[in-house]
Amino acid sequence: MSISGAVQFLESRIQIRPRAAVVLGSGLGGFADELTDTVSIPYHEIPGWPRSTAVGHAGQLVFGKLGAVDVAVMSGRVHLYEGYTQYQVTLGVRVLRRLGVRSLVLTNAAGGIHPEYRRGALVLLSDHINLQGSNPLVGPNDDSLGPRFPDMTEAYSAEFRELARQVGDEQGIPLKEGVYAALLGPSYETPAEIRFLRTIGADLVGMSTVPEVIVANHMRMRVLAISCVTNMAAGILPQAISHEEVLETGREVRETLIRFLKALLARAGERWTD
Repeated sequence: MSISGAVQFLESRIQIRPRAAVVLGSGLGGFADELTDTVSIPYHEIPGWPRSTAVGHAGQLVFGKLGAVDVAVMSGRVHLYEGYTQYQVTLGVRVLRRLGVRSLVLTNAAGGIHPEYRRGALVLLSDHINLQGSNPLVGPNDDSLGPRFPDMTEAYSAEFRELARQVGDEQGIPLKEGVYAALLGPSYETPAEIRFLRTIGADLVGMSTVPEVIVANHMRMRVLAISCVTNMAAGILPQAISHEEVLETGREVRETLIRFLKALLARAGERWTD
């Protein structure tokens, strides 16, 4: 499994060289349908690319245009809890960077910990807490990809968060901002774990995104991440949590998220893709 093998295959299939990319999380697909002049490639056709097994992840890479911007969309991702390695989970981001992507927008479904969050809220990530027990940069460092000890002071670009807030205001889409805690999963957290996460400063909890963000920063990509609060975390409300609720909420916010992403990329233009 190599980055170069996937890059060579994709370069033989596409004409564009995307400068921006979007990763769509659980139940948050549909944005790829907004692109024009598309080329869709199922993950299983790409050499070495892991297949999505989680419900709510389409499992295909889509290239196309959004206005004047060349965009790549990962419609679905893979997770550590599926049994994949950190290398496999982050392969897509590595490949996209080698294809020319400089700016990366990640979306995910998350449990809300902050008491002001409500189901369906969209939250810009300002920072994260990695509690998955591993890091995708462990092992020999490839200096051609990035430095041995990458800085994570601003893992989530402050400039792009400000741009996202401006776009949200223009579109009438309220955006919260918070800290995301990444756990391994696949079981949902216990109420005691949620109390612990709140104590250490987490506003959201999920099972993805952080490995991709670490790798993106290692390769000097600019990152914006958006969580959809698809459920309130364990113990916040007196009810059980189910993946069906996660997917249902994703469907409910789908049109809002698509409208936001379209406006964001259109507004950013060259600023995102220089």
